[in-house]
Amino acid sequence: MKYNVLLYYCYSKIENPEQFREEHHLFCIELGLKGRIIVAHEGLNGTVSGTVEACQKYMDAVKADPRFASIDFKIDVAEDHTFQKLHVRVKPEIVHSGLTHIDPNIQTGKHLAPADFRKIKNDKDVVIVDCRSDYEYSVGRFKGALTVDIENFRDFPQQVEDLKKFKDKKIVTYCTGGIKCEKASAYLLEQGFEDVYQLHGGIIKYGLEEEGEDFEGKCYVFDNRIAIDVNKVNPKVISKCYVCGTDSDRMVNCANTVCNRHEPICEACGWELEGACSAECKTSPTKRPYDGTGYYAKKMNGYNPLKGWKRLNKA
Repeated sequence: MKYNVLLYYCYSKIENPEQFREEHHLFCIELGLKGRIIVAHEGLNGTVSGTVEACQKYMDAVKADPRFASIDFKIDVAEDHTFQKLHVRVKPEIVHSGLTHIDPNIQTGKHLAPADFRKIKNDKDVVIVDCRSDYEYSVGRFKGALTVDIENFRDFPQQVEDLKKFKDKKIVTYCTGGIKCEKASAYLLEQGFEDVYQLHGGIIKYGLEEEGEDFEGKCYVFDNRIAIDVNKVNPKVISKCYVCGTDSDRMVNCANTVCNRHEPICEACGWELEGACSAECKTSPTKRPYDGTGYYAKKMNGYNPLKGWKRLNKA
């Protein structure tokens, strides 16, 4: 059986997020989808996995809603579900930025199609800005891109001062799927930058449509795969093993549950340290058994996708 992974977002007003969450959650359960979906007054953001047929039904239904008619689904292929559970949650924003005053439907950077990005990415007057967190770009980023020193996207506005020396350049922002750039590019415009673009659909769409040329390393993703290949033209490993320093883009979740770091660790060090990122973590009483993958499935703990719905309707 073939599976798809969908990555998507849409800034569109949802008047009653709680009610929408309730109905959307049940619909996803009916289709057998798993993943994470965020609902807010400002829109919808999600990444889910399911059978090809289920994903198609989901996309058709979402696009049939006038509020999300313009939504752009990035579709990847997988051998199985890339999530274990389904979570549909209501939050203040569909991506935590703190820029709640910004509405990308009113102002945002100009969308640059992947094909157009490929044509201009090496131009001298173009400055490519990575809007992702440090642990994401450490394993992969566009060749020559500027990175900002942030652990979370909500810290992006604090780093804009360092970008102001490029105000006379053409700024092109990018992220995994495009959602962060909607507000990041809008904020740059608000701060006086004039020529601001964003890579439409992010790294994922660029990889699917333009073979990922000049994206060096792997793309960090927020599912069981941890990091994926996107470059089919000139791939290159840019990350180093966290333990020994050799070239490695093999992402490992430290076996010590107290540490739980996500770091590149080569296969030799992985086996030597039994999946831990250090000798200290290897001897920790909270270390999980290592199976060579560096991925540890979360315990289901009696997980029931209908549990929240039942509780809500009994209230």
